[in-house]
Amino acid sequence: MSKTRSVGIISKPHPLADKASKQLAQWFEKRGIPVYGERVRLSEQNNKDDLNTIPKNVDWVIVLGGDGTLLGAARKIGKWGVPILGVNLGGLGFLTEIPFKKLYPVMEMLLKGELEIESRLMLEAKVLRSEKILSRFQVLNDVVINKGTLSRIIDLNVSISEQFLTTYRADGLIISTPTGSTAYNLAAGGPILYPTVDNIILTPICPFTLTNRPLILPDHDKLSITMGKESEGRVSLTFDGQVGIDFYYGDKVVISKSKKKIRLVKSPYQSYFEILREKLMWGGATYPNHGNR
Repeated sequence: MSKTRSVGIISKPHPLADKASKQLAQWFEKRGIPVYGERVRLSEQNNKDDLNTIPKNVDWVIVLGGDGTLLGAARKIGKWGVPILGVNLGGLGFLTEIPFKKLYPVMEMLLKGELEIESRLMLEAKVLRSEKILSRFQVLNDVVINKGTLSRIIDLNVSISEQFLTTYRADGLIISTPTGSTAYNLAAGGPILYPTVDNIILTPICPFTLTNRPLILPDHDKLSITMGKESEGRVSLTFDGQVGIDFYYGDKVVISKSKKKIRLVKSPYQSYFEILREKLMWGGATYPNHGNR
């Protein structure tokens, strides 16, 4: 791997993350590597590319926070193709695989070119109103159509590559990437997919018809979704659980594979299956460590 010439650091707005970000920046600067920084807030209500302080040609971007912080960063800089290394300062940490206590050993590995990078599928979602594109989003985890708290069950017409699939009567619908399969999709009874496979998961939320089960599609399919009839309550579209807009009768959301893939740094300490066992507490047992943690 070529020599690291510059890095970007993205952190969540939290005292621990701020302190860690400053210390990490000093660590790189002592080694003659320029550092660019940014803080990401999860309450953003737009998809503007406002990470102005990080140039597109940095060699690495390091995210200090939880999975939500990485999702916010991925939506904005994933299209640049720069490798993203997630350091977990949050809770579950499926995406931010590097534990905070291992931060500096991993930085040494980064400078030596010893880290492995894998590409992950992203989705592009276009929202159309009166046949005009209202908004466009890149997502790493999922697109979710969800009814409001007081709304009745909603009807959603789904077509796949211009072929009508069905009308889901449900509380909502999750369209997930393999990376997002361990998020809302999993909670709704959807399958876990290995994060580097090229598939899209369609999972109904509390379907009225119990035979409406999750569906795994090839990534070349394009999904088109409209409401079958006007809802009596609010229906929302959310993107990676962070950005949301209202979804009205007559609107259409078209979801397809993004032309860009995100590049994430793999943990040098745990395999994906070890992460699943640990985070999901499979088997209720303590598993032996494999590798140097």
